[in-house]
Amino acid sequence: MAMNWKVFQTRALTALVFVAVMLLGLLLDRWSFFILFSIIHFGCWIEYQQLAGRIDPSYKTISDFHRYGIMIAGWSLMLYAAGDELRIAGIALPSIGLALGLIFAFALPVIEILFSRQVNLKHIGYSALGFLYISLSWAMMVNIRSLNEVWMSGRGWHYQAGFLIPLVIIFSIWINDTMAYITGSLIGKTPFSKISPKKTIEGTAGGAILCIATMGLLAYFLQLKVMQTAVIAAIAAIAGTAGDLLESKLKRMAGVKDSGHFMPGHGGFLDRFDSLLLATPVVWLYTMLIII
Repeated sequence: MAMNWKVFQTRALTALVFVAVMLLGLLLDRWSFFILFSIIHFGCWIEYQQLAGRIDPSYKTISDFHRYGIMIAGWSLMLYAAGDELRIAGIALPSIGLALGLIFAFALPVIEILFSRQVNLKHIGYSALGFLYISLSWAMMVNIRSLNEVWMSGRGWHYQAGFLIPLVIIFSIWINDTMAYITGSLIGKTPFSKISPKKTIEGTAGGAILCIATMGLLAYFLQLKVMQTAVIAAIAAIAGTAGDLLESKLKRMAGVKDSGHFMPGHGGFLDRFDSLLLATPVVWLYTMLIII
């Protein structure tokens, strides 16, 4: 089959812009990091609600206050997790997040009872799942970025855990996805899951092994902590694959190919960050229990 160069150019240009924006947000400072993941947070929520509405059309009837209120309530959790160094008009983001969270924790159920014809527990359940799936994950990512502890050091350099760990997670997922695709294309024969027919056991295993090996070697040459880097890479590979399958299941239930279209040729926010959504909470737990 001949290559469609127009499609290829669109995908390549979109990918370059995406990588440039991601790196700018990740590397510039804490504010750029928080703004980047705030945008991702709301983008994921919009697509999640669209998927939920396709899975259960009655969810489309939720009030606008419910629709946007749950997003803002989730964002308040990100504010609360951001750390005291980020401030607006001298007020730390956690204080703003706490106040905003308390307001919506009270207002959401009250307004739902007063202005909805009936309280639909199923709709509340969909929104609660979205809160855990999206808002809690990104709050944990922001919380990791707020860490000031020195995690790794070598060659006279000192690294803040909050700066380095998010990079290790994201690069591990990118490497795992790339290596899984290459390995699966070369030797993949055995289907991994009916949810995602294109995934193979060989590709999935090869991606994880090569991801761990690549990140371990990179840590070794940079004189970083090899074991901790390898563990995070393993978590990212395993939990990231589970996240990809979960989002594929949601799309299958909704009867759509992509969660959205914000990246021409690449899908939506959930398509791009599905792996990170599940990998982040596991790495956060590992960080809090073992590293910090």
